[in-house]
Amino acid sequence: MKSAYMRHFLFWLVISFFMGSCTINKDLLFRTPKDYEYAVPPDSLGPSAKLAPNNFITMNFFTGNGYMLVEMGIGSSMLSQGNMQGGQQQMMMMRGGGMQYLIDRDGTAKMPVIGRVKLEGLTIREAERYLESLYAQYYNEPYIILNVQNNRAIVSPGAGGTATVIPLTNNNTTLMEALAMAGGVNQRGIASRVKLIRQNEETKEREVYLIDLSTVEGLNEADLIIQPNDIIYVEPLPLLAREFIQEISPVITLITTSVSLITTTLFIISLMNDD
Repeated sequence: MKSAYMRHFLFWLVISFFMGSCTINKDLLFRTPKDYEYAVPPDSLGPSAKLAPNNFITMNFFTGNGYMLVEMGIGSSMLSQGNMQGGQQQMMMMRGGGMQYLIDRDGTAKMPVIGRVKLEGLTIREAERYLESLYAQYYNEPYIILNVQNNRAIVSPGAGGTATVIPLTNNNTTLMEALAMAGGVNQRGIASRVKLIRQNEETKEREVYLIDLSTVEGLNEADLIIQPNDIIYVEPLPLLAREFIQEISPVITLITTSVSLITTTLFIISLMNDD
């Protein structure tokens, strides 16, 4: 009789294993098959980020090839109390306090004086030179500084379902800097399996680079320049034992309770038959 109970218990335990295995490590993302061919990572510099629709850009405009910037740099320590406020305002403008302009879905931005201008697909430097050539028709030797305000990347540092959206305020943010901004590789993260997911500008398809940061040989790839909308995913270490126990604990509790109830009932019945 006991062997029959044991067989029933083992049967339900196996069933619970298969039920639990369907949801174990369900927080893992971007899984790839064993024979998946990863793309070859670009060199350390990588392509320059290009302007795209929905980018917010700030434009700081100066004439005379930025003569005012040079003057402010030379005479900043000699500003008198009377013109200190004006100098501070000029410095704020230089650091990104200019007007914001949105690049619309058609790739154009409505700029003052010159109207709508196609900026999509240009790097920041290319856009600055292009705008300077357009404004040269109206102003003497224009000098333009552009900044993108809403470039960002997504970093999952290796803790399963956690992720951080980091702003790319620096156009030369590296992979290592992006990971540091997200708190570094998590204790559960596998440093040898860092996936960098990036959209190919030509094919418009996502490419996946597998990067090993567990050794010093990975320092070159750690210097990869992060592009807007990149996804950095540190593959987490699967927690098979803990998650399996969490999944099957309710089933085991139900089975043991049922077995105990059946055993008690049969014991009571046997006592009644003996009487």
